[in-house]
Amino acid sequence: MAKRRDIVIGVVIFFAFAGFVFFTVVALMGVSEEGSFEFPAMGKRIAIIEVEGPIYSSKNVVRQIKKYTEDNSVPAIVLRVDSPGGGVAASQEIYSQLLRAKDEGKIIVASMGSVAASGGLYIAMAADTVVANPGTLTGSIGVIFQYQTIDELANKIGVKTQVIKSGVLKDVGSMWREPTEEDFIHLQSVIDDTYDQFVNVVAEGRRMEIQDILPLADGRIFTGRQALEADLVDVLGDLDDALDIAASMAGMDAPPRTIIEVPRSRATVWDLLGKLVFDLVPGITSEGFAGPQLLFLYH
Repeated sequence: MAKRRDIVIGVVIFFAFAGFVFFTVVALMGVSEEGSFEFPAMGKRIAIIEVEGPIYSSKNVVRQIKKYTEDNSVPAIVLRVDSPGGGVAASQEIYSQLLRAKDEGKIIVASMGSVAASGGLYIAMAADTVVANPGTLTGSIGVIFQYQTIDELANKIGVKTQVIKSGVLKDVGSMWREPTEEDFIHLQSVIDDTYDQFVNVVAEGRRMEIQDILPLADGRIFTGRQALEADLVDVLGDLDDALDIAASMAGMDAPPRTIIEVPRSRATVWDLLGKLVFDLVPGITSEGFAGPQLLFLYH
C-alpha cells in the first residue's frame, strides 16, 4: 500500500515538474505585441530586424528596436532592409530609434537586400556599417509629393464639392481642384525643406560633406557596386556577411547565433492583395486612406 502511494506521489511530482518546465519555456519564448514569438536567448545573439516592403508605418520596427535595445543578451542589431522607402515621418522615426539604440551601446549593421532605396537608404544611414549586394538597387535620394485630381471627371458626372476654408492653402493637395501657382510654390518649399533633411542625414551617416552628396542626390538609383564607389555603402556582401561583421564588431565568434521574430500566422490572400494596393496607390496604407503624403519612395 505504501509502495503504491509512493508511486502515485512520484508520478504527481513528475508531471508537476514537467508542467513547470513547459510553462517556463513558453513564458521565455516571449509572445510579442504583433503576434509573433521568439525562442529564449541563450547567451549572446545578434538580433535581425526585417524591414520589408514600403515603409508606411514605423510601429512594428520601432517596437523591435526598443525591445532589443533593452536586451542585454543582444550586443548588435542587423537591420535587413528590402524596401523602396515610403513615408517621410515613418522613415525618420525608425532612423531616430536606431540612433537611440546606438547611444545605448548597440552595434547597428544594415544589410541591403534587393532594394534599399530612398527611405530604405535613409534608415540605413543610422548604421555603423552598411552592407549591400553588388546588385542591390539603392540611392533614390529625394522627396516626392503626388496626388490625383478628378475635378474634370466630377464636372462631367455632375458632382460638385463645396469648400469653405480659413486660408487659400488650407485645401492644398485636394483632388477636387487643379493646383494653383501658389500651391506649387508652397509645396515646392515643403519638398525642398524635406529634401534638405534627407541630404543632411546622408552626409552625417556617411561622414561626407554636403557638397559631395548633392551630385548623388538628384533621385538617381545605384547598384550596390556603384554605391560602394560613391561611398554610400561600406562593403559588398549578403546577410551572412553582415552578420559576421556585426559579430566581429561585438567580439563574438562567426557565424553568430541570431534571434529574429517569426510571424505566428501566414499571410492570407487578402493580406497579399492589400499589400499590392498599398504598393500601387500612394496615400493608401494598411491604416486606410491617408491622402497626399510626403514620401521618401522609389517607384
